[in-house]
Amino acid sequence: MSLRENHLVELVDTDGRAIGSTTVADAHQEPGRLHRAFSVFLQDAEGRVLLQRRAAVKTRFPLRWGNSCCGHPGPGETVAEAAGRRLSEELSVRGVALAEVGTYTYRAVDPVTGRVEHEYDHVLVGRLPEGVEPAPDPAEIAELRWVSVPALRADLPASPQSYAPWLAGVFEVLVASLPGRPAAAPVAADQPSASPVTADQYSASPVTADQYSASPVTADQFPASPVTADRSFAEPVHPARRFAEPASLGRPSSERPASGRPSSERSASGRPDALLSEGPGGR
Repeated sequence: MSLRENHLVELVDTDGRAIGSTTVADAHQEPGRLHRAFSVFLQDAEGRVLLQRRAAVKTRFPLRWGNSCCGHPGPGETVAEAAGRRLSEELSVRGVALAEVGTYTYRAVDPVTGRVEHEYDHVLVGRLPEGVEPAPDPAEIAELRWVSVPALRADLPASPQSYAPWLAGVFEVLVASLPGRPAAAPVAADQPSASPVTADQYSASPVTADQYSASPVTADQFPASPVTADRSFAEPVHPARRFAEPASLGRPSSERPASGRPSSERSASGRPDALLSEGPGGR
């Protein structure tokens, strides 16, 4: 068991109010204890989102594709502080201003390890500065790739077992915050349903790149190995990794009827064996 499994997480009620704390390991034992978490989406200048493939050593949903960065605030730690810390630890990315765009509550059981994710998940978005290249920690991340919003919306229902079970839900929270958001893609038959996003859950005002100013995380808060600016995403993060989208994401996307919705209880499972074929093995 990694040292991280002994870290404390904040237990919450269904409204997100703190009610106590426990260890990461205890919170993820069956039947699972609802706790605070966060999911970060990094976007580039083209609006693409950065996905990570979870490392093989992860105790929950290893080798599944997830959003850019995930984690748990410690008791008394703000979501913005925790998200900035984990961006530095997992990707060596610092100084990205993050804005929270909504929350998503779900429960999912890993059929291989038996561990349970039951999280009140805060969804944050930020724009990665041009010229900054993430340097992933191999103990956390097996691979990275950039993907367009339409391509990901098309592939999530087409290949659900390739993705972490929370990704579809937090992604729809992100999409609901984008200007001129497209119609929601359908959720696959083996994915849970959810109640719709309501106006009181998310601001009706679109979130634009220049609005990502909430709770900025600065370099002096979370020191990490520097990320040089003379590198670009055209270069691989690691010789064995690449950002190219898989074949399944290359096909044309289409508008799909609404169904991905945040702020609802979900139950999901699935074996991580239906993986994307693009390369070697992404909370």
